[in-house]
Amino acid sequence: MRKDFDDELTTEQREKMKKNLVYIGIFSVIMLFAGLTSGYIVSMGDSFWVKYNFPPAFWISTVFLGVSSIVLTVGIRLARKGYGKELEQNEDGTKVTADQVEKPTSKGNPKAAKIGVTLTLILGLGFAWFQYQGYGELVDRGAYFSFSKIIVTDGRYGDYYQLKVDGKYMEVDGSDYLLAGKKMNASEKTAVGAFADQLCFIDKKMPASIQNYGKYTLLYKNEEVSYKNGKFYVSDTTELLFTDLNRMAEFAVHLRDGRGDFFLTGEFGKDFHLFYKGKELHYKERSLYYNGIKLSAPMQLKLNEAADSATQYLYIITFLHLLHVIFTLFYMLRMSIRSFTVGLDRHDYLGIRTGAIFWHFLGVLWVYLLLFLLFIH
Repeated sequence: MRKDFDDELTTEQREKMKKNLVYIGIFSVIMLFAGLTSGYIVSMGDSFWVKYNFPPAFWISTVFLGVSSIVLTVGIRLARKGYGKELEQNEDGTKVTADQVEKPTSKGNPKAAKIGVTLTLILGLGFAWFQYQGYGELVDRGAYFSFSKIIVTDGRYGDYYQLKVDGKYMEVDGSDYLLAGKKMNASEKTAVGAFADQLCFIDKKMPASIQNYGKYTLLYKNEEVSYKNGKFYVSDTTELLFTDLNRMAEFAVHLRDGRGDFFLTGEFGKDFHLFYKGKELHYKERSLYYNGIKLSAPMQLKLNEAADSATQYLYIITFLHLLHVIFTLFYMLRMSIRSFTVGLDRHDYLGIRTGAIFWHFLGVLWVYLLLFLLFIH
């Protein structure tokens, strides 16, 4: 029954039906991302908002997506040139007209179709790969999709605990660790993190000794902490209790992850920025300033509780676009396999053309999202 129905449809009817379905899909996607980008702008209104440099991998992925659209367009045009060439004349001996050439009666140029679809598939996979790399760069910067705050509060360096390294006080400035006023290098910071990792899971089964304790010495409320027989003591006599140990674990987690006053790594004001109601905040001597004035107690409390919504929006927007790309790549994979096995018939060429419309739309949508996030984020 379905086959008979398909046979009764003219090429124009079939093309119109498929294109309408594609246009409905495009409209739905536009409404989805219009809602997300609008929500992004509205959420910025009365919130602390983080902005940071875009991962370079996202730019590379953009090139892959742009080239894939060009390749697919060229492949389709070359394929269409082959339509009707296998029939030089009709059964009654009359010459094939231009109109009949546009209504494919032959298999067109299968080689061009194969190359176009397959290269688009490969380039699309390249886009997905570099998007994945971009997410990795965000994670390395401390920009996580999961709920996270903007600034460190619980376990903040200096509130309860500090660290001495070889008898010298370590200080924190933004995301940097300082020793005797000099910025620690990457290896020194990693060594501090390795030491702190031993303190992240404080319980009653602590080992008899902690590696490198002495080179690295804890201070609790400016008093040195000693470690004996699996227990911590202040002034060698007062044992640290559960609440103190819990604060120590929170403090150690931040050191282990190389974190200072912010969850994002890098230099404040260069690698990332913080805004409130469209105005940039400034960081000085471990304090934040708004309009040249140190944050008031209510604003500081609001910042302490503020989540990094900007990063969550970035992940959601880019990942939803990536899902649409991956969905379309499955379609390209199906067409590519078909072209190398049973070959492409005239209906498949129509499917490739309508699929190309959606693929080009995803390319344009990504450029829009990229520019939106670049200038707004």
